[in-house]
Amino acid sequence: MKNVLVTGATGFIGSRVCDTLHEKDYTVNAVSRDPERARTKLNQVNEIYAWSPETEQLPPEATSDVNTVIHLAGESIAGRWNPEKKRRIRDSRVLSTRNLVASFASSDTKPDVLVCASAIGLYGDSGDEVFTETTPQGTDFLAEVCHEWETESQKASEYGVRVVSIRIGLVLGIGGGLLEQVLPPFKMGVGGKLGSGNQWMSWIHIDDVVGIILHAMENSDIEGALNATAPTPVRNIEFTKTLGSVLRKPAIFPVPAFGLKLLMGEFANFVVLSQNVVPEKTEESGYQFQHSTLESALKDLL
Repeated sequence: MKNVLVTGATGFIGSRVCDTLHEKDYTVNAVSRDPERARTKLNQVNEIYAWSPETEQLPPEATSDVNTVIHLAGESIAGRWNPEKKRRIRDSRVLSTRNLVASFASSDTKPDVLVCASAIGLYGDSGDEVFTETTPQGTDFLAEVCHEWETESQKASEYGVRVVSIRIGLVLGIGGGLLEQVLPPFKMGVGGKLGSGNQWMSWIHIDDVVGIILHAMENSDIEGALNATAPTPVRNIEFTKTLGSVLRKPAIFPVPAFGLKLLMGEFANFVVLSQNVVPEKTEESGYQFQHSTLESALKDLL
């Protein structure tokens, strides 16, 4: 299990995965559209190979003697959605995974395990219902993308590869994820609830995302889906109050749903989506969370 290939290695999650693997004495290789640029960000990586994920299979040398592939590549969903943005969101996940798995067919050596990112967007809106790894998929755009994404990754099992899909929630960390979007107004004292504030938020600390990925990689009895969400989801109003309290800033300026729609278009529907998702199978597999409460997570980060 000591030779690992990471896609999306320069991203918010990928770079931290590479750091942690390096600290644990794994040999880490990566692929990138621009290896020279990636090298400036990834000193801890051994080799970086060129790969255009939507149009070609992995280069043969990238998969040679690799035990684990961690697939994290994908266009950010943040920003105003238009047809081109939605195409990139889908293709960067579905086509890249299809090409990655197809490369296993022609490789002399197959990896033991593929740990592939997914997202809790697969479930759609939960309202107040609690969702687990066994909940059926939703019907909106992100749910359909996540379903296609996981379908492509599961095809690796045809080559004897163990497949784990990490359904990632709202990631809290510095330098990316949810906090990058919400911190500026809160730091200026003009933060507040989004829409009604009653929608559930299934958050997770970046350290636990990395921890779950390595947990899935290192435990051969784990396969299928794992929810990468903390065991204590909160409503948006509670998230708002807790973040304001940790920052010692007021959090009394609500953003109405129609305002979000004007600013973000269709993406606003995702911002106010209620997702009460718990990591049932993740905890049953033996993973122990480093940050189980929102307050402890935010205090650690901020």
